[in-house]
Amino acid sequence: MDEDGRPEWFAPKRFGYGGGRPVSWQGWLVLGTYVAIVFGAGRLLGQRPLAMAGVLVPATAVLILVVAKTTRGGWHWRWNWIEDDD
Repeated sequence: MDEDGRPEWFAPKRFGYGGGRPVSWQGWLVLGTYVAIVFGAGRLLGQRPLAMAGVLVPATAVLILVVAKTTRGGWHWRWNWIEDDD
């Protein structure tokens, strides 16, 4: 947990905006679940694009929200060569 009491499941990106790779088992579980949903939807709904979108859009939105809330240091623009505060 960080100083604000938020979990740290993902590392920040070194350059740019957003979250990076998982750094805890919870992060790997979140990413693995998302990958399983994507592949499962592809296998079950492959020829139905609207149904695929109905599954993948909410799953991706949830992934983005979880990663944003659990990235160490939060999401902000990073210039690793200028500041190395994370």
